[in-house]
Amino acid sequence: MAGLFDSVAEWFRGLLVEGIKGNFSGMFNEVNQKTGEIASQVGQTPLGWNADIFNLVRNLSETVVIPIAGVVLTFVLCYELINMVIERNNMHDFDTFVFFKWIFKTFVAVYILTHTFDIVMGIFELAQNLINNSSGIIRGNLDMNLTMSNLDNELTAMRNGELLGLYIESMILSFAMKAMSLCIFIIIYGRMLEIYLTVSIAPIPFSTMINREWGSIGNGFLKALFALAFQGFLIMVCVAIYAILLQGITTESNIHIAIWSCAGYTVLLCFMLFKCGSISKSIFGSH
Repeated sequence: MAGLFDSVAEWFRGLLVEGIKGNFSGMFNEVNQKTGEIASQVGQTPLGWNADIFNLVRNLSETVVIPIAGVVLTFVLCYELINMVIERNNMHDFDTFVFFKWIFKTFVAVYILTHTFDIVMGIFELAQNLINNSSGIIRGNLDMNLTMSNLDNELTAMRNGELLGLYIESMILSFAMKAMSLCIFIIIYGRMLEIYLTVSIAPIPFSTMINREWGSIGNGFLKALFALAFQGFLIMVCVAIYAILLQGITTESNIHIAIWSCAGYTVLLCFMLFKCGSISKSIFGSH
């Protein structure tokens, strides 16, 4: 009977050891895959990320939003002309130069409105160029491998109870990696949807930029575009820092410390990925 229990215990032990090794070996492969996806996704412009969605948004903007923006621009230009005329002591000190000034502002306003998408794409291409230049440095740090050479020795020295606890811990970490994958999906796709929604309405705030009082709407919108564009760079920096932190624990001799350090860094990465949007907005003064 004792031999039977020993055989079952040894069989159970073998299952735990193989399960722990499997969790550890697949753990970092998943991290490498997801961090690599971040690096490739955030460097895309709205046109490059999904051309069909971008064309849909552009068609809606040009056929539905621009006519409304034209009405807004007409009101702003009339308001601007009235202010130019009456600010000269209620027309007692009249200067014909104000008309040339108004004509020039009108030309600039119409040019901005008709080239809204060129301006928007220029902002995102500038951010993409920054991200692509930095990705060559960051990508080299994204590949992480488990190099705990004494893993087999530690597992051999453990009892079945300790192995069961370690297996549960490794399962928790595996779940944390899957949760990180979901967070990455939400953040990356949510950011792109926010970009498309913002770009779709761009002609209306752009139509207010030539006026001193109404121009705060356009200026605030422009800041929001820069914040969205450069949010991708901050996400890349977060991923690079996370990769460096993980590389520091892959050589950790204590398995338990390695597991919970990795779980803590993963939670920290998810938190900071969600914070990147607000950090970028605070940097560019967008509220």
